[in-house]
Amino acid sequence: IIRPSAMGVLVGNIFSHRAGTILLALASLQGCGNYDITLNEKLVYEPAKLFRDYDIADAALSACIEQRIADEFITQASDLTQLNCSNAGIKKLDGLALFTDLQELKLSENSIRNLVELGPLKQLKKLWLDTNQVVDPVPLTGLQLLETLDLSGNDVLQCPTENTFSKVLNLSLPEHCKTL
Repeated sequence: IIRPSAMGVLVGNIFSHRAGTILLALASLQGCGNYDITLNEKLVYEPAKLFRDYDIADAALSACIEQRIADEFITQASDLTQLNCSNAGIKKLDGLALFTDLQELKLSENSIRNLVELGPLKQLKKLWLDTNQVVDPVPLTGLQLLETLDLSGNDVLQCPTENTFSKVLNLSLPEHCKTL
């Protein structure tokens, strides 16, 4: 015979046990973030897939982006806000314009000449292009949010006029441009 007061305790214990089991099951699933989860052969959870819908012609740049996407588990282009591809052997930036939410981009010590692909990256605040082969900085003039721009070590750079990057707080130019 179960008395009414005991029944409440029994029901409470069963509920508490079920809730605990459910919480334990959910907590254990956290380690399964990269796996599909099925119940009775029905998909109940599918993790977001890494972003792969891009075409980068330069193999070195592509490898750098692919690594960053994997490291940060990036699932869409807009999630890529910082990228460091310094000393990677990059020659061309074709395809980089897809990542329009980039805010910091470090491309130091590569072999980059053409900056046209950087023009659409309107969210860029910090850009390092030191020690490359940049000739023309004009594609960067539309980047109104730039705070830091490093073009030092680009020996063939056509020196910008004094007002070209007047809003840039931290501007580094090659030695041959500092005499102007």
